[in-house]
Amino acid sequence: MTVLNCIAVDDEPLALKLVETFIEQTPFLQLSCSCDNAVEALSLIREKQPDIIFLDINMPNLTGMELARLLQEQSPPIPKIIFTTAYNHYAIEGYKVNAVDYLLKPFSYEEFLRASNKVLQITEESSNHYQHIATDDDFFFLKVEYQWVRISLKDVLYIESLKDYVKVHLLDSDKTVLSLISLKALEEKLPSAKFMRIHRSFIVPLDKINSISKNSIFIGKTEITVGEQYKEAFKTIVDRWLK
Repeated sequence: MTVLNCIAVDDEPLALKLVETFIEQTPFLQLSCSCDNAVEALSLIREKQPDIIFLDINMPNLTGMELARLLQEQSPPIPKIIFTTAYNHYAIEGYKVNAVDYLLKPFSYEEFLRASNKVLQITEESSNHYQHIATDDDFFFLKVEYQWVRISLKDVLYIESLKDYVKVHLLDSDKTVLSLISLKALEEKLPSAKFMRIHRSFIVPLDKINSISKNSIFIGKTEITVGEQYKEAFKTIVDRWLK
């Protein structure tokens, strides 16, 4: 069974407790943590990387809506947001930051469960999509809109994450392939001897790297920074090349 990790954020103790209780009684939800302000939540989200945030809007210092906008700018994966608020005039703004649902206080468990089920359905549909990616030593398939597109490994320049999508940049500089899939899911399907993730948002084919600087690699004229958490593994590869 799919289990979704959650963070609850609300500056009202009773409202926060209610969401915690609802999460605990829902079999496919697991509470990672909760907090009473959006500033602390931002740090916790980066640490815990939850699947869902149950997020109040009207909070001091940093509002829930402001937090949601900040999350849209970060590298994937971006958690799904379900707003919990006493004010209905935020609904349109909520959809602008890709909120899955908008629960108006006081809301019932039935309403909470309906919103949570939306995230579960999205997650499971995405998971099923990932399972049907085909790869072998020479090519892989990605679903692009309503068809499966075959991509030769030798034609890939680099792969870039764009929120819930990946963009595959090809040798033909005018051609890219965009698919609804996470970078992590695609990374797991690619041959590790040929491809390496060097940044939260980039996977590169090792044979396309033209030059290396202290903190970056170059593929043609494109410079890609090596992320801090990937430097040690990449250095191991480079040391092997330079022997």
